[in-house]
Amino acid sequence: MDELRVAHALDSPGGGSNDVFLLDSHNASPTVAFLQELPSYQSMLRSRTSDRASRDYHSLARSVSGETRNLLEGVGSRSPGSAQPLREYALTIAEKRQLREIQQANIKYLSGWNQWKQTSSKSMRKLVQDTKELSSYLQLWRHDIHSIEGKFGTGIQSYFSFLRFLVILNFVNFLLVFSFITLPTAISRHGVVNSSYIKVPLKSSDPVCTIYVVSGTRGLIYFYSYIIDLLSGTGFLEMTSLFYGDYTVDTVCFGLLKYQVPLAYLLTTLAYLSLSFLWIVKRSVEGFKRSLVGNEDQFQSYCNKIFAGWDFCITDVNAARLKHSSLHYELKTDLEEERQRQKIAERTTKEKIRIYCLRIFLNCVVLAVLSACFYSIYRATVYSQENISTDNKTRFEDNLLVQYLPSMVITLANFIAPLIFSFLIKLEDYSPAFEIRLTLMRCVFVRLANIGVLLFSLWTRITSCANEKCEPCGYNYQLYPCWESRIGQEMYKLMIFDFIIIFAITVFIDFPRKLMVTHCSYKACRWCGLQEFAIPDNVLEIVYGQTICWIGTFYCPLLPAIATIKYFIVFYIKKISLMHTCKPSTRPFRASSSNFFFLVVLLIGLILAFIPLGLSMTHIPSSKACGPFMNFNHSWDVIQHTIHQFPVSLRQVLDGVASEAFAVPFFMVVCLIMFYFIALAGAHKRVVNQLREQLVMESRDKLFLIRKLTEAQRCS
Repeated sequence: MDELRVAHALDSPGGGSNDVFLLDSHNASPTVAFLQELPSYQSMLRSRTSDRASRDYHSLARSVSGETRNLLEGVGSRSPGSAQPLREYALTIAEKRQLREIQQANIKYLSGWNQWKQTSSKSMRKLVQDTKELSSYLQLWRHDIHSIEGKFGTGIQSYFSFLRFLVILNFVNFLLVFSFITLPTAISRHGVVNSSYIKVPLKSSDPVCTIYVVSGTRGLIYFYSYIIDLLSGTGFLEMTSLFYGDYTVDTVCFGLLKYQVPLAYLLTTLAYLSLSFLWIVKRSVEGFKRSLVGNEDQFQSYCNKIFAGWDFCITDVNAARLKHSSLHYELKTDLEEERQRQKIAERTTKEKIRIYCLRIFLNCVVLAVLSACFYSIYRATVYSQENISTDNKTRFEDNLLVQYLPSMVITLANFIAPLIFSFLIKLEDYSPAFEIRLTLMRCVFVRLANIGVLLFSLWTRITSCANEKCEPCGYNYQLYPCWESRIGQEMYKLMIFDFIIIFAITVFIDFPRKLMVTHCSYKACRWCGLQEFAIPDNVLEIVYGQTICWIGTFYCPLLPAIATIKYFIVFYIKKISLMHTCKPSTRPFRASSSNFFFLVVLLIGLILAFIPLGLSMTHIPSSKACGPFMNFNHSWDVIQHTIHQFPVSLRQVLDGVASEAFAVPFFMVVCLIMFYFIALAGAHKRVVNQLREQLVMESRDKLFLIRKLTEAQRCS
């Protein structure tokens, strides 16, 4: 009877629990008195005494977990409902058989409608599960990624999964661009449908703005010129669907429907950028939730690394040894951070001033390195643009070197700057974890900022007029009659050169190093060791290439197709390099944290891609000799032109949406929604902290019960 009273008290949400828990220990039954000895009850009784008004009695009763009650009562509250299949419950085989017999017996007493509903729901669940299993077999590189996961763990597997995501993302972006821009333009030129081309209304002062002669297409053309054109996007490739200048179709008629190519060009650009943004945010939400829940204290971190840090996907012996060393490195890093925190707490004022002065000086050195990189890129870009030869008699090596000079300088800066940052960060006396984060952020900045400096250098020359003749055009038409295609060529060269560098490092550095370490008997050969497969460096490498793709797609519409092919080949290059020439990094990288890190860096690259594209659409005049926006002063003007063609009522609605009367309330509503989600995140964080505390109390309850059980066995 006492056990029933206790169970009823624990399960009741209201006052029944209060009656039991408020019993005096002298008048209570033995079971109730035993319950009152639990550490969880004693802890919350003290907290209730200190703050009685802020807690309800039923929260105290619920704090004694269901597992503890099961241990006390010997009865499990495990009666699964019909909403989920039996295999998803933690029951024994005998219990599942009994429950299945009970469910089958209960079906006989149901009506025909209810029987049909239950049968159809089971069939639907089975169909959905079979579809998911079938779709998993159709995933790209499914077997290869599972093999990598089995040999090297989930950290490196997450990098290859990230690479697969970029292949799919670029392929979807290519389908968007090809379907809405390239395909309508191509079918209109072959006479499949009626179409009209853009006619520029010229003023008397600017007829020269429309002159556009493709370089390298006249006179005697040597064979190596085709190779230069293929690598740099000039010559025969310049007036193809690969670049912006070839899209001169204005309207495509599909029956009574008129398809505006300039409007479609701009909206497709916004569509693939928005799709990429939403897709990345959707994938990063799960990682953010894990990072929110995984914000644990140091004691829990040690316990998780020791008792739950092993990666059970590893099947290779060498990878298992490496995982042991990784866990050892993690524990050493945590202990080093503890020592660093203690050292920081014990610093005197003189030591603080010294370390702050040193950090200021080293950050000035970092800024000097960045400035040197940016200036080198600027000078290389200016020299390359001034000395690009259109003469077919120019030497092949000289012309190709001048064409790729900015790409070479950018690649050299991306290689040298991280080495300097890694050396300087050791002198700044940060904790090991903060050292990694700060170095990575500096490397992300230098890689993405180099692209921005290249674009700035080009736009400075495009918008600068050496004489008054180019003022009617608004840009330097003498050097850049179609400046959008020139920027597309630079992005094209960066993409090609980045792929060449990845391939060359693997073939001409990693493989010879592997042969040297394996077959050379001298100690000097083996001292260098194998190249480590550093996950952050490889991620920054492909994020850099993806940022180039996002920026260059507006000027080179088929660049996503090139990026898809590039990353498809890079997957196999990295896989072969990992399997045969590299070793995994000794620094651990968990899949849960790495996926979130990858997507955050990718999101930074996407946001930075919005800036140059937005400036070029709204502030730099469009070319008057090529492209779909010859009739407009800026690319963004096509939106205003389209809105002016709408009916008056629709224009009034759009003007109202764009007015301040709508913008201010909309901004306030967005702020309220943002504050709501911030408050919701704070509430979830408090719930997570309460659950952690409850887990701690659960462990103490179990220790208490085990101790009591041991004492009872000794007495008996």
